[in-house]
Amino acid sequence: MKIFKNIFIIACTIFVLQSCIGGSRKPDMDFFSNTDYDFKGAKFESFNVPMFLAKPFIKKALREDGGDEELINLVKKVSKIKVLTVENGDQAMLKDYAKYLNNNNYEDWATIKHDGDNVNIKVKQTGETIKNMLITVNSDKELVFVDVKGSFTADDISKMINSATDK
Repeated sequence: MKIFKNIFIIACTIFVLQSCIGGSRKPDMDFFSNTDYDFKGAKFESFNVPMFLAKPFIKKALREDGGDEELINLVKKVSKIKVLTVENGDQAMLKDYAKYLNNNNYEDWATIKHDGDNVNIKVKQTGETIKNMLITVNSDKELVFVDVKGSFTADDISKMINSATDK
């Protein structure tokens, strides 16, 4: 449940800080920037979250929500967050996206199902350090992709996944 709270907190942060965030109808993630791919009428909304504004807000919200210190410390390791929402995305596009990630050395770490939504976490790792984590939330009406860059360990990601599944 914590992962859903985190995604909700990030989404709230985006809407609260919209004047500081460069929202765009153009996708700002590699796979979705491919102009040769037929997205079949999918509509995109892309945001880059300014971390200097978002980190204090996210940490405060986690503390007020009773979040554990390990999860709050994980926020400190985040250097960049991009959020992409897709309306009218289909399953074929999602499969092509998963194939693209596999071809680009992303590993599937967890899939969590909750209230009909699927949350998938994939990471890109060099040595012991995880530099990139992609979170995909697939609901009936839209897709949300969260690209988190930072410097994480496998233990950090496992703790985050465990805190999400324990609640």
